[in-house]
Amino acid sequence: MEIKELNERLTNKKVDVHKVNNKGEWLNLKKKLMKIAIASDHAGVDYKKRLIDILKEEGNELLDLGPFNEDRVDYPDYGHALAHKVSTKEVDMGILFCGSGNGINMSANKHKEIRSALCWKKEIAELARLHNNANVLTMPARFITFEEVKEIASIFIETEFEGGRHEARVNKISCS
Repeated sequence: MEIKELNERLTNKKVDVHKVNNKGEWLNLKKKLMKIAIASDHAGVDYKKRLIDILKEEGNELLDLGPFNEDRVDYPDYGHALAHKVSTKEVDMGILFCGSGNGINMSANKHKEIRSALCWKKEIAELARLHNNANVLTMPARFITFEEVKEIASIFIETEFEGGRHEARVNKISCS
């Protein structure tokens, strides 16, 4: 039996999804929905487009800041545009791609209140959220598979900041 979605309700940015699994058992899954800005350079366009489709299907709201084809572009233009959206709280978080991830990540991190984390493993993404309260995820499109992209993005979006002893450290990151 296929898993069938029976009910979906949006409450306070959380979706309460009721499903029946292949054994006929009811499952209640809660997932926080996010408003996410996403951008890349020319090297990340394919992964960006594919990830947008998946995140939208899950119910998230996506703001695609480009580029929209694989013509050569300058990564700082897209990193700065996304960082502005995140720092002004127009979106909950951001996702960036470029070839190595380094240049666009450096550009985003020039903005006050941006904590962009370059992640190539899901464990790094999880720690970036747990300990650093990262609000932008950057991935190196030329060095990871799309399966890894999906895992990394999922962990980053679902993980919440731990706070506690990390709060004071995070507050020291931004320069005045």
